[in-house]
Amino acid sequence: MADSPSNWQPPWLQLPGESRALIEWLRKPHAQAHPEWPQGQGIPVLVIPGFGQSAKSTTPLRKLLKAQGFVPYDWAQGRNMGLKSGMTAALLRLISTLHEKHQHKLALIGWSLGGVIARELARKQPGNIAHVMSLGSPLAGGQATTLDTLFSLINRKPGPKPGHNPERYQPPPVRCTAIYTRSDGIVNWRASCEPTGPNTENIEVRGSHLGLGVNPQVWHAICHRLSPTTRDLPYLPD
Repeated sequence: MADSPSNWQPPWLQLPGESRALIEWLRKPHAQAHPEWPQGQGIPVLVIPGFGQSAKSTTPLRKLLKAQGFVPYDWAQGRNMGLKSGMTAALLRLISTLHEKHQHKLALIGWSLGGVIARELARKQPGNIAHVMSLGSPLAGGQATTLDTLFSLINRKPGPKPGHNPERYQPPPVRCTAIYTRSDGIVNWRASCEPTGPNTENIEVRGSHLGLGVNPQVWHAICHRLSPTTRDLPYLPD
């Protein structure tokens, strides 16, 4: 089937369009409070960067979350080069610690590969996690991303093969929201969408993959879906 995840190809034709991310970063909005947007009411949020990126890449997003009344945290694992030995256990300990500190379930936000990691953490510790939001993440696995070659070179092993781990595509037992852009030049946008289910949702935005973390449409969607006042309401773009 043409629409089968195993047949989704890397978006090579879209890749040149990622150059617009430079403009998106240069024009990124100030991470200031938006009184008209939903407020976080102290909800803890763990933010996981994309492949090859560190906490610096998520600084604007975390500043925005703080301004909106959330309590954001960096994943504290440095540059994301994929899950290394001991990282999953360290992240699960961090989630458990933050859950105990706040006496509240966490929200996880993962950009690109970070979203895949966030879903797996929620699969292992659903009792401490309320919501996972993925930003342009290759949820379906396989070879639907232009970064597979780079991943293979850095990790000295082949990238995931189509259909290699189909169970990973199924969402964890928590609320999951995927944000995607059809002009994504890194991940096939179809692979960035959650499969249809009672606790899944997909929100489309405009822009590049590399600019998702500073995209005001993404910021608004995150606040709307994570805020206790609006998370159960239909999402309406700002």
